[in-house]
Amino acid sequence: MNLDLSPDEVELQSTVRRFVRKEVAPVADRMDREDYFPRDLFSRLGAQGLLGPSIPTEYDGLGLTYRTQAIILEEIARSSPALALSVGAHSNLCADNLCRNGTPDQRQHFLPDLVAGRTIGALALTEPSSGSDAVSLRTRAERQGDHYVLNGSKQFITNGPVADTLLIYAKTAPSKAAQGISAFVVSRDTPGFSVTRSLDKMGMRGSPTGELAFQDCRIPASQLVGEENRGVAVMMSGLNVERAVLAAIPVGIMAECLERSLEYARQREQFGKKIGQFELIQEKLANMYAQLQASRLLLLEALSSVAGDKRSHRASATALTFASEASTRVALEAIQVFGGYGYMRDLPLERLARDAKLLEIGAGTSEIRRLLVARELLGDGFDAA
Repeated sequence: MNLDLSPDEVELQSTVRRFVRKEVAPVADRMDREDYFPRDLFSRLGAQGLLGPSIPTEYDGLGLTYRTQAIILEEIARSSPALALSVGAHSNLCADNLCRNGTPDQRQHFLPDLVAGRTIGALALTEPSSGSDAVSLRTRAERQGDHYVLNGSKQFITNGPVADTLLIYAKTAPSKAAQGISAFVVSRDTPGFSVTRSLDKMGMRGSPTGELAFQDCRIPASQLVGEENRGVAVMMSGLNVERAVLAAIPVGIMAECLERSLEYARQREQFGKKIGQFELIQEKLANMYAQLQASRLLLLEALSSVAGDKRSHRASATALTFASEASTRVALEAIQVFGGYGYMRDLPLERLARDAKLLEIGAGTSEIRRLLVARELLGDGFDAA
């Protein structure tokens, strides 16, 4: 596992950092306060080549690695974890998933617009009655000739209210339980599809989250992604890659919190000393650094793992679990370093703390991820409690 960034990765990191400081940082506070989604940023991200890092060049992507995706998300997350979440849902959950599992015609039809930011992507899996137990979903897709008819609803869908292209999961053979799930790509303008509600969240504000409905939504059979009743394979490989790549967001949160805390500890004076001279502040900074570095190493291991084996849960689930929980702790410690100033909304620290909490819930809760890791460690025969 290569821990150092290559010269090309360093150049990309610098490019993204400049873009984020110029384009993202000025709107990050507005995104949070107004729950404002800056759609125009997607076309600008696309123009920079930052929405399709893992998509082959034949579909206008960069044709690079998941490490590239992680570098992009980490840099965006330092200013706006909410935008990083929406970009991750767009470029990884939707575009990369469709690229890996779609037909050549599907790739050619959908990917160039997603990569350019002309359209926005989302993945629709979670339902009102199936969150952590994802395979118990109730949305149905019934084959009728050369079409499928979808009926059901989805909940807590990142980018759902604004998405133009959605990768959705539905039961095509309900009697087969998990072995009867299929994946489909659905366009926003399909009759029978609707956004029923945009949700108001504690954090990650500005990253739209919504409830979706499918009522006799008729789509061509050509929009089946992968094989019928084999959607679980698409789902699980997608979740593994998602967890690995999205672990870059808490790493970005921690990096920003640590940098701000170090700067403040060098400047702030109390009792005639810089607060960085106090051992209890030094302890906080050292712990923040340790958690950031440990999370970064786990992120790199997870990215290396999914590049070679998308079926193993262990590395990606471990990385996101550790990094997400660490980012909540680090953000709260940064607030403590700043004292009363940290608690004010004039600084982004309280926003970063609120944003961090979602990462312990999305892409499978921390509890579910721990189950996946433990069961993989124990081996066959430990799939159920």
